[in-house]
Amino acid sequence: MSIGHALLGLLEGGARHGYDLKRSYDERFGHDRQLAYGQVYSTLARLLKNGLVEVESEPGAGPERKKYAITDAGVSDVAAWLAKPEKPEPYLQSTLYTKVVLALLTGHDAEDVLDTQRSAHLGLMRELTRRRDGGDLADQLICDHALFHLEADLRWLELTAARLQQLAAQVRA
Repeated sequence: MSIGHALLGLLEGGARHGYDLKRSYDERFGHDRQLAYGQVYSTLARLLKNGLVEVESEPGAGPERKKYAITDAGVSDVAAWLAKPEKPEPYLQSTLYTKVVLALLTGHDAEDVLDTQRSAHLGLMRELTRRRDGGDLADQLICDHALFHLEADLRWLELTAARLQQLAAQVRA
């Protein structure tokens, strides 16, 4: 995700201090990965340099109390970013597939590789399900997104396990 675009989008609601932006970002998007203050201020500095935000002065607040506001160019930039679809991730270069093929080529047990991965996926799915069931709507949507991807991975694991002998014959030929 573009942190710059997220901060710009948050600024569309009104001018804010950097620490307010960080707090708002963390509450809405940083459930698993909160922003560091340095990242917020370096991103704001880049946005300022690019003319997407401006600093509003606060009388008597001192230099450390900058309030940032989005510019018209920033609003246009966010609108363009929102309108552009994200590139679907096809996962055509899967590390897991590479491990299965290498296990077959080197005489390791490919079924163990698949079973170990299945166990890791199921463990994470249980954790995400608990988080989703106890969370707010944002947690529910984020966890559902992750769960759907993990379910697709599990289907691939099952399909690969069912075709393991065919794959072994092809990679060892």
